[in-house]
Amino acid sequence: MIKLVGSAFYHEKEMREKLARFMLTTERFSFGDECKTFERAFAKWQGRKYSVLFNSGSSANLALIQALINLGRLKREDTVAFSAVTWSTNVMPLIQLGLNALPLDVTEDTLNVSSAEIQRALKRTPVKAVFLTNLLGFCDDIAVIKRVCAEAHVMLLEDNCESLGSVSSGIKLGNAGLASTFSFFIGHHLSTIEGGAVCTDDEELAVALQIVRAHGWDRQLDEKHQKALRAKHKIEPFYGLYTFYELGYNLRPTEITGLLGNAQIAYADEIVAKREKIFRHFAEVLYTKNDLYMPLRYEQMETASAMAFPLVCVSPEVRARVVERANDKVEVRPMVAGSMVFQPFFSKWQKHMIEPGMCPVAAKVHRRGFYLPIYPEMTDEDKKIIIETFSEV
Repeated sequence: MIKLVGSAFYHEKEMREKLARFMLTTERFSFGDECKTFERAFAKWQGRKYSVLFNSGSSANLALIQALINLGRLKREDTVAFSAVTWSTNVMPLIQLGLNALPLDVTEDTLNVSSAEIQRALKRTPVKAVFLTNLLGFCDDIAVIKRVCAEAHVMLLEDNCESLGSVSSGIKLGNAGLASTFSFFIGHHLSTIEGGAVCTDDEELAVALQIVRAHGWDRQLDEKHQKALRAKHKIEPFYGLYTFYELGYNLRPTEITGLLGNAQIAYADEIVAKREKIFRHFAEVLYTKNDLYMPLRYEQMETASAMAFPLVCVSPEVRARVVERANDKVEVRPMVAGSMVFQPFFSKWQKHMIEPGMCPVAAKVHRRGFYLPIYPEMTDEDKKIIIETFSEV
């Protein structure tokens, strides 16, 4: 069977050997120079001033929302709109931290939120921020979304955990808004086993993220910011390492995360190129020569760095037949986590935000959608089997 994830790492044998040598020789496993080096390297690769590393992409989402609350840029009871088709921990921090989470529907032909949907939401609800998910390597009209949010003075945040390296309208996804989150979980573009990051050009936010990441204290700040914080609060040197300035968590990565990140980022461009090539190969057949699936639009993508290959069937019955056909041949799964509106946690904690029949396209994706594997090590035989399995018979 062709699995959803081809390997734990790109160039897996090399990575395992590096990890083994590191485990045998390092004197430090907790956050240190490897993590700091990867933060700088990833910020440079992404084209952002700052990158703050975390122990997961989910933690990155949580830390970003907490940091914005700590800074006073978000307040309890503010409404934050989010993409209805996403992963649970894009939404959960909004609920956990006392915000109202407003689902935004996606479009049928891109599976992503459009500027028109955001504009509709802004007309009916006072929205403080939009937490946009760039789903599976794609987006809708990201340049217009950026402009709409700027003109409405709404913070644009991107969950870019699935779209590392994608480009649309000259914008590298993850660089459209105030900040963006990334995941380095196995199966994503870069694997550090577990890991994530927030990227931003905002220095104040980057400092706040470092504080949130480590209990709310200042130990991981540079000397300039550390001194300023201690002076502001009149902290005696004896208590400097044991003073907690803001609400925080322990979301720190280990040096293993940093080591693997530093090794994998050397291949980032190669990984993106291979994922895009496979996506376009599948798209030429499965999106244009079948009546089983709704056609998806991707001409807006200058680079389509697909984490997986999405398919939305013309009916739930067709999906059932196609998925059954794939048994023992190709591993498939629902479209990320489907519509958050249908998830039990959301109806329990955000019942007041749910309206009858809301997000109808997300509902369609939930009932009819699934995705197929894409990974750089995929062989020609793997691709042949996938195309034959999911082509119309």
